[in-house]
Amino acid sequence: MWQELTKTVLLIVASLFPIVNPPAAGLIALGVVPHATLDERREIARRVAWNSLLLLLASLLVGAYVLGFFGISIPVLRVAGGIVVATAGWRLLNAPDDAWDESTSEPMPPAAAKHHNPTFYPLTLPLTVGPGAIAVAIALGTGSPREGPLLVHFAAAAIGLLLISASIYLCMRFAERIERVLGAERTQVVMNLFAFVIFCIGVQILWLGLSELITTVIHTGIASPGVKP
Repeated sequence: MWQELTKTVLLIVASLFPIVNPPAAGLIALGVVPHATLDERREIARRVAWNSLLLLLASLLVGAYVLGFFGISIPVLRVAGGIVVATAGWRLLNAPDDAWDESTSEPMPPAAAKHHNPTFYPLTLPLTVGPGAIAVAIALGTGSPREGPLLVHFAAAAIGLLLISASIYLCMRFAERIERVLGAERTQVVMNLFAFVIFCIGVQILWLGLSELITTVIHTGIASPGVKP
């Protein structure tokens, strides 16, 4: 039992952590909300971690059934998600330099914070839990043993997702300290690098979906008998 629990937890964390990439999400959050106060950053980190937990848990448990109900395949999900992620990365990559400048760290006006809450979009989806992470979570959910998921698998899923959510919270909560250590110029370089990586990830997800769709069309055409004259 303990061996199965440990194996499943490590599988979930090892599969999702590199795609979610909490350190990058934490630094990107500094550019999305550059004027947030410490209390606001703590609240943003808490909400993004909670949203990410719910989104990954839903994808892991019922994602495959939801896609099947609407007739959406994994390749189509990757194409649509790749477009969203690439667009978000492109916008961050082309953001003005002063958007990353820590010298403008004035508190966010209450009225602006009320009308613009970025904790779900874009901080949770797609910058933290993007289509790639959702697709991996769905794939993990469909990889249950033949006898079906056991109680140990549900416990392992809860532990693994809690570990990832905790890392998301810590990285977003203390991203400003990393910014102070790196300095304004280095932080801007790192953020631009992460923005470019996000854009590349979006293009990669888009290409994976397109290649699977093209392969399916080719195989379908080969398997279909020709019409005899």
